[in-house]
Amino acid sequence: MPDEQDLLQAEPPKREIIGTGYTFGTVTDQIASVVLTKRTPLFWFASFAVGFGLLLVFLWSVVLLLAKGVGIWGIRMPVAWGFAITNFVWWIGIGHAGTLISAILLLLNQQWRNSINRFAEAMTLFAVASAGMFPLLHLGRPWLFYWLFPYPNSMAVQPNFRSPLVWDVFAVSTYATVSLLFWFVGLLPDLATLRDRSTHRLPRFLYGILAMGWRGSARHWASHEVASLLLAGLATPLVLSVHTVVSFDFTIAIVPGWHSTFFPPYFVAGAIYSGFAMVLVLAIPLRKVYGLEGLITLRHLQNSAKVLLATGLIVAYSYVMEQFMAWYGGNT
Repeated sequence: MPDEQDLLQAEPPKREIIGTGYTFGTVTDQIASVVLTKRTPLFWFASFAVGFGLLLVFLWSVVLLLAKGVGIWGIRMPVAWGFAITNFVWWIGIGHAGTLISAILLLLNQQWRNSINRFAEAMTLFAVASAGMFPLLHLGRPWLFYWLFPYPNSMAVQPNFRSPLVWDVFAVSTYATVSLLFWFVGLLPDLATLRDRSTHRLPRFLYGILAMGWRGSARHWASHEVASLLLAGLATPLVLSVHTVVSFDFTIAIVPGWHSTFFPPYFVAGAIYSGFAMVLVLAIPLRKVYGLEGLITLRHLQNSAKVLLATGLIVAYSYVMEQFMAWYGGNT
């Protein structure tokens, strides 16, 4: 029988993650090494150069838009909108998969989300930020964007709350706030890990500020779990309500033939469909380039593909019903 001293010096048992062959320690080592120890690969600089070039094209397009007006988008009577609204809807849809993976799958206790939820949440934030630009740009005078909010003013001019475009302002801003909080709260333990493993003073200082004093105690983990569940409970109805409000841009308009009541589920299913497609577009190259095949397994890709299949069938059905209802309505 081992004596008490041998038991004290023994290493703690390594907890294996079921079905992966990884322990929590090896997962932490592999993920932290991507950030702290590995040299920045050449493909990253190439991807950054492409992205930076496209950003410059975007900035030039915005300057051209402000100089010449939204007419360059083809917005002329009787065309009320086009390029701006389609990009807005597309970007909001892309962001929905991150909230779905983070919030709904967390509430349903689906453990497979853990390998893909981080970059899905980051994808949501970038997508919402991109979507938020288009309502501002399509105003024609984006420097007056604050007129969209019900602020006290001497002219007593207030937004028309019967307009779904005003609903978009509140829905998207709420969605962005909850998504940001959910992403940051989930990152606290990871930021603390990077703080403890960093070998340079400046990164350790920055990670320490962002970790907000996280020490991994039982009290911290208990508070973290409660906060995550509360934010997941807030984010879950937002997945449905935000794109429902976006669909109201069309279905509550006075345009003939667009008074279809199935637009909200149609748009929500399309948002989840496009969002999970973007998750796969990001996950497959990342797992290959960084050697994460043991963390982002075929099971994760298959589960995402199953969601794609289900929502794709709903979207296909909605496309058929959209044409049928336009014909059945008899509105010439």
